[in-house]
Amino acid sequence: MSVIVDVSTNGVRAPLASARVKEIATAVLRAEGAADALVSIAFVSAREMARLNKRHLGHAGATDVISFALGSGTERSTTYPVVGDIYIAPDVARANARRFGRGVREEVARLVVHGTLHVLGHDHPDGGDRTTSAMWRRQERLLSSARVRRALSEGRAR
Repeated sequence: MSVIVDVSTNGVRAPLASARVKEIATAVLRAEGAADALVSIAFVSAREMARLNKRHLGHAGATDVISFALGSGTERSTTYPVVGDIYIAPDVARANARRFGRGVREEVARLVVHGTLHVLGHDHPDGGDRTTSAMWRRQERLLSSARVRRALSEGRAR
């Protein structure tokens, strides 16, 4: 049993160091009871994110995070490992951080937690109910956990 998180920046400047992103995703996977997981996190340009968003979700424009899970989180057990890909657009995260009055590193950490929860099978409604959903509350609890806060305070992009 192992948890493996791979982070790639693809030449895109990420506000958090790859090691910190990996720590945050691993903390979420462990907190959620994933004993066996393989998750990749890729930082991509807004243009690439818009392409992914259109191709896979049918939506126009760039979004901040998109997650793809192999299988369903409800299938997770010792037999089925967690396997998924998370794509994050730092430029969109920067714009959202400004809009919501947050630091960009905190916003990127939030997206890592959010994407990891989606890979684990959690979901939320679209629209205004999103931020009051059980998934959002779980995300915010995890974001404020000691391990995630420590990773945030220690790591800047390199």
